Parts: sequence; C-alpha cells; structure tokens
Amino acid sequence: MRSRFLEKKTILDDIYETYNKQEFIAPDPLQFLSSYDDILDREIAGFICAGLAYGRVEQICKSISRVLTPLGASPRKFLEQTSVEGLRKYYRGFKHRFTTGEELSDFLMAIREIIREHGSLQACFLRGMRTGDRDTTRALSLFIQEIRKRTAGGSNSLLPCPEKKSACKRYHLYLRWMVRHDDVDPGGWHAVDASFLVVPLDIHMYRIGVALDMTTRRQADLRTALEITEIFREISPGDPVRYDFALTRIGIHGKPEGAMLLQKLANSVRRN
Repeated sequence: MRSRFLEKKTILDDIYETYNKQEFIAPDPLQFLSSYDDILDREIAGFICAGLAYGRVEQICKSISRVLTPLGASPRKFLEQTSVEGLRKYYRGFKHRFTTGEELSDFLMAIREIIREHGSLQACFLRGMRTGDRDTTRALSLFIQEIRKRTAGGSNSLLPCPEKKSACKRYHLYLRWMVRHDDVDPGGWHAVDASFLVVPLDIHMYRIGVALDMTTRRQADLRTALEITEIFREISPGDPVRYDFALTRIGIHGKPEGAMLLQKLANSVRRN
C-alpha cells in the first residue's frame, strides 16, 4: 500500500472497530435481515428492505415491517404459494412515499418470476457478471432490468434505473448486505467477490467523501460513487465498502470519539 494511505487506513480501521457493531444497526433496514438464516429467504427480504430504503428511516422501518410481516419466516415459500390476487389483498392500501400497494405486489411477483426462472436472485445477478468487470455496476444494471421488465409497464418506484447513471444507492447497499459478512453485514452471496462492490452513495456518504477529498464532483451520481469507491479500493483492495456502515454511523449516533476520529481522518487528508 502506498504510504499516503497508511495513516488513513489506521484511522478508518479505528472507526470500523468503534462502530461496526450490532448495537449500532437500529434504526436501519438492515436490522430486519437477522431474522432469516436461509440465504434464499434473506436475499428476498433484503431486496424488499433495499427497495423501500428511501425517505425517513422511521417510516422506512415501519413500511418494511408492514411488508415483511405477512411473508412470515420464509418469504420464498410465501411467494411460491401466493397468487397475484392474494398479494394485492395483503397489500391493499399500502403506501410508502411514491410506492403503492399495487406496485409492491408487482415487485414481489417479479421477484417470484426471477426465482422460478433462475433458482435464486443471486443466480440471476451472476448471469450479468463478465470476465474483466472491475465492479458490479454492469451486472446490477442488467439484474434490475431483468426484474423491471417483469413488472406492469416495465417501471416501478422500487426499481431505479442504473443505466441512467444514478448512484443506485439502494441496490449497492443491498449488494453490501448480501456479499459482505462481518458483525453487521449478514452475507450469503458467496459467489460474488466483495472486491467488486461499489460504495452505496447517499447524501451523507457524499458529504463524507467531499470532506475527505475523495471527490470534487458536485453530483452524488454513479461517477462520484465510483470515484469514492476507487479511493477506498486503494486503501482496502479486497473490501472497498468495508468502512461504509461505520462512517455513516458517526453522524447518526453522535459519539464524541466518532467525531474525533472523523476529524483526525480529515486532518490526515490535509497533511497529504
């Protein structure tokens, strides 16, 4: 590793050790995934959680709970056994910001069709990976397209358009959950290498990236996400999103030592 990253890595590792713990997960959509030991259930629950991860976190968690409760202990079995009419009945009147119960039902049916055709969401995602890919962006775009074309009209508020070069934060977050495995991320998608992951770029991570001189871009778009990821990849080649959860907890939980570590990290940037 080049010497200019050594101090940054040490501080980032301190931030990781401070915040990358179960106790700091709630409130976060990730808190729901610990209920699913079977990856075939967890990948579905995670995809639902990621799709709904927009807006205020309190409302996100409330909406996720409303959606997951009818699915019970095995979302996969529930989808296999429930008709479109049944889904529309379960989720009649559901509303999460722009997302309606009808959109949600279409989304769930699209997941079911993908699983029937490919065996799992992971298997479908892997079909988009190619030798020579540096990251998951192209595979994610193809994956979302496969699901979107199975929804009514081919559009859905739960399914962004990565091909339009948005940061696609929700589903890069989903990939982090599914691929990484540590005290926070549950993992399970063993066929995808963590080194390919892209930072889930929201406004909080964007501000951190700017503060740490990882980007000078003014838009929190895909290009910016890739710029920030590239810096993290130089620091942690095998796991560029290793620090994502811990860094975003600093502002949420407000521990004094977290703010001090972030300031120390910013100072190291200025010295270099």
